[in-house]
Amino acid sequence: MLELEFTAEDMARTRFAISPLWEVVAGLRVLLGADEQGLHRRWAEPVRARIAAAKLDLTPLAALVPPPSPSVPGFICPPPTTPWPSLEVELTALRRTPRELLRALSPHARPGVDAILADPDRRLGELADLIEAYWEIAMAPYWPRIRTLLESDILYRARRFAEGGTRLLFDDLDPQLGWDDGTLQIAHRYVRGVHTLAGRGLILVPSAFVWPRVFSTTDPADLPVLRYPPRGIGTLWETRPSPASPALAGVLGRSRARLLTELAAPATTTDLARRTGLTPGGTSQHLTALRASGLVTAHRAGRVVLYARTRVAEELLNGAGA
Repeated sequence: MLELEFTAEDMARTRFAISPLWEVVAGLRVLLGADEQGLHRRWAEPVRARIAAAKLDLTPLAALVPPPSPSVPGFICPPPTTPWPSLEVELTALRRTPRELLRALSPHARPGVDAILADPDRRLGELADLIEAYWEIAMAPYWPRIRTLLESDILYRARRFAEGGTRLLFDDLDPQLGWDDGTLQIAHRYVRGVHTLAGRGLILVPSAFVWPRVFSTTDPADLPVLRYPPRGIGTLWETRPSPASPALAGVLGRSRARLLTELAAPATTTDLARRTGLTPGGTSQHLTALRASGLVTAHRAGRVVLYARTRVAEELLNGAGA
């Protein structure tokens, strides 16, 4: 059992954030075997195929975050410095990792870290470049959907806090958590003891890829972080496209509305043409228009291009009841 002791200052400094870089790390652990229940199978199977097609060698990153390890080296995913950091901002921090921090890591992280220490500037740059390549294939096409889930959880938690304070906030955050008399109790499998937050507060980070675990960081030299599964995680990869609503078709046109509705999961031009009955050329033209209007993004994965809905498109579909 891990116990985090809060003071009044800690409660005042507790906040939420999202971390794209953490999702990269946690998602890779899923691909390496951390998803025993198969929750992310619909995501993992096509992503593995695209990584193989792109011949992307993830060994340098995988060596740092193998699923059997009970923890993740802190420099790979430092605490978010803002509520909504971009991947670029977090990778900048990764590239600037202090050398003394690498040397101070615990022995379980040494195999991957020793290679970085041999030439820190070059190896950290290569690691950041590898993460960017992996992000484009595995995360970027799905990010609007993931981010919507994470933001929805944060809004729900904010309402809980407004209604009942800290106790209500933590009451249903995760079954492994309990709140009692200013102390957050975490049923950790590997970490035990009592830690005082010392006025630094706690950063709460919902994560799509941690279920059924929670991850915590209590290093005195850094900001405390708790990463937990968001509400509705079991529905994240559901793909049940419904007919485009008449309202949406009236604005976009029937074909474009249908394509947007079909993009419940990222897909290629060929896939969309087959599913909608449109010609490949017509599908490509409609996707180009949707991309120009900010409703669709394109991401190269090996030899194919995947199209995905943007966050704006997700909100538009929700508003139209599609």
